Amino acid sequence: MSEADIRRARRSVAAVFAVHGAVSGSFATRIPWIKGQLHLSAGELGIALMAPAIGSSLAMPLAGRLVHARGHRSAVRLLLSLYCLALALPALAPDLPVLVLALLISGACAGTADVAMNAQGVEVEQRYGRSIMSGLHGMWSVGGLLASAVGVLAASLGWDARIHLAAMAAILLCVGAVACRGLLDVRSEPQAPPPPRFALPPRSAWAIGLVGFCAVFAEGASGDWSGVYLRGTAGASAGVAAASYTAFACMMAVSRLSGDAVVRWLGPVRAVRAGGVVAALGGTLVVLSRSPLPAIAGFALLGIGIAVVVPLCFAAAGHSGDNPSRSIAGVATVTYTSGLLAPAAIGWVAQASSLSVSFAVVTLLTLGLVLGAPVLAPSRAGAGPAEPLGTGAAGASGTAAAPVAHTPADGQ
Repeated sequence: MSEADIRRARRSVAAVFAVHGAVSGSFATRIPWIKGQLHLSAGELGIALMAPAIGSSLAMPLAGRLVHARGHRSAVRLLLSLYCLALALPALAPDLPVLVLALLISGACAGTADVAMNAQGVEVEQRYGRSIMSGLHGMWSVGGLLASAVGVLAASLGWDARIHLAAMAAILLCVGAVACRGLLDVRSEPQAPPPPRFALPPRSAWAIGLVGFCAVFAEGASGDWSGVYLRGTAGASAGVAAASYTAFACMMAVSRLSGDAVVRWLGPVRAVRAGGVVAALGGTLVVLSRSPLPAIAGFALLGIGIAVVVPLCFAAAGHSGDNPSRSIAGVATVTYTSGLLAPAAIGWVAQASSLSVSFAVVTLLTLGLVLGAPVLAPSRAGAGPAEPLGTGAAGASGTAAAPVAHTPADGQ
């Protein structure tokens, strides 16, 4: 496998992440249209929006078997295509039960595609020889931001969401198919036993997943409640309150795109510890803020602090055990359960006390990143990335060692 092939695979998997993020960003902008079209109450919409996380959590453990059976490239192509097609379903729902079913399907496709593309990202990272996972997740954020901009334009022009989402589904389906052509065709060895059809996360995934849990909890709380916090607690106008999420999302995207350089400089453990400190400072600023500007700054710091955590959790999972796909699925299941719990938990705590207390809980969880960072060390996670391209034996031959029980089918 030449250096050009590996670099092409990196560009391809980055495009896959961007397409996945674009599907999510497209749907998010049309939630108000769906709510109005079906005349849903806030409570009914809340029930519906839990469905994607439930679908993801149920389906993620199945992803490892599909990757084993079809190989990485074929699995990513299939699952990403299904997720793109599922984008059109929610806007077509005639009532709440069908909407919930559509979102369950969409969540299942999103979760399994997430596992498969992160497994591909780990394979590319090992051959590339340097940390790239943070940048890949940064491309997910970029895809989401670009698609959300299109969605905002479509909504402002009064476009029917059924037409908008169907068009985006078709466009992203084509882009995703092209992107998948350059992925590594990694397949399990013929004698390797298939993973179980459904299994609990392996033991190695729990500790890594709990670190990711803390980061995703902060992300979910900030994404869903930052505007409410700015409006009700910090006394911001509606426009300024909306800017709080923009600041949070943009800082996460920028930090992830630059995060690989930070990880190479500090190493994963110190990078996560430093991020935990920054996130805790941001959370403290949010809790203490009673005016818009410091609260927005606090949410921006939260975005910076947690940006590289989830990519590093997936990388650590991919380097642990003898079945990277199953480990990644396990970490994803534990981590993304936090996304299911965070919005509701913040609301329950706020109901019992205040939103300031809710974000004090978020701040305490970000300190868990400082304490839990050592589980992401390469010595704990297994062999780290290979030597950089162009150096050592790997660079000289243009190949790198694959994980146990995995070998590139189109490589050597």
